[in-house]
Amino acid sequence: MEIKNKSYFKDAKADIEYFENWADNLETHNGRTYERYEIATSLGKTQVWGLNTNETDLDTLVIFPGARTTSLIWDFDKGLDNLNQKLKIYMVETNGLPNLSHGETPDIRSLDYGIWAAELFEALKIEKAFVAGASFGGLICMKLGIVNPEKISAAFLLNPGCLQPFSLSFKNLYYNLLPIIKPNTKNVLKFLDTAVFSKPNHQLSENSERMLVDYEVFAISRYKDKTQKPYYMDKQLGDVKVDTYLLEGDKDLLFPYQKSIDNAKIHIKTLKEVKVFSNVGHGIETYDKALNYIGEIIKNYHQHRL
Repeated sequence: MEIKNKSYFKDAKADIEYFENWADNLETHNGRTYERYEIATSLGKTQVWGLNTNETDLDTLVIFPGARTTSLIWDFDKGLDNLNQKLKIYMVETNGLPNLSHGETPDIRSLDYGIWAAELFEALKIEKAFVAGASFGGLICMKLGIVNPEKISAAFLLNPGCLQPFSLSFKNLYYNLLPIIKPNTKNVLKFLDTAVFSKPNHQLSENSERMLVDYEVFAISRYKDKTQKPYYMDKQLGDVKVDTYLLEGDKDLLFPYQKSIDNAKIHIKTLKEVKVFSNVGHGIETYDKALNYIGEIIKNYHQHRL
């Protein structure tokens, strides 16, 4: 696999220690301990967090996070409990994002991220799983759905970054660039309140919001991000061969929902359902009813396939 770019923490030792402490705080707040896997892949070390992964006879869900995030964000306020069932859950820390995985990344337009994801399945001995990806993670789900569709029971795309180009509206660009130009609590909060959440319907607890702000300030200021951003996969989506469910928040500033829906209907031949959530921003993976929906589909999936 050809390495396109490499992202990195500016002070690896200190910054990784900060992240480890941040993850410890999340475990304390949630009252649970995440299993840890370090997988050797074509992109170097990949960190994977797990819940219930040593249990048998459970469906498996593999999660891929959005850009400039960690997969642990999915479990803010014990969010994964909103799946309303016990699952084997693997939260993958995508290489090239500010997390404990190495920073090597392939060309975003190649299928290499799909090949990398298949390597993880092999190393973790996952024969078949449901996959869910938010934003950047949605693109990875689709790459895997092209490369190894037989590994996927169904894919859930949450405000994915592969169904249209990043919005170039003035409002979106302004609030995305604000914390990058000046990464402080005030500017990160402005971005979160405008683009990621839609208060009061879609918001985190005070503690989780504070943790997210701390993480974002850290990620922007301490991580040298050279990772390519998601792109509109367009006709390439026609090669996806897995049942796909699209979850959209109607207040997503980064990828306005109607255009994503229109393009998904044109290109994804295996699109099973589209679900739009009112007054929900880009960070839909933190919205309880979105996780309820995923859990319901998984629960009833095998019955629907008979």
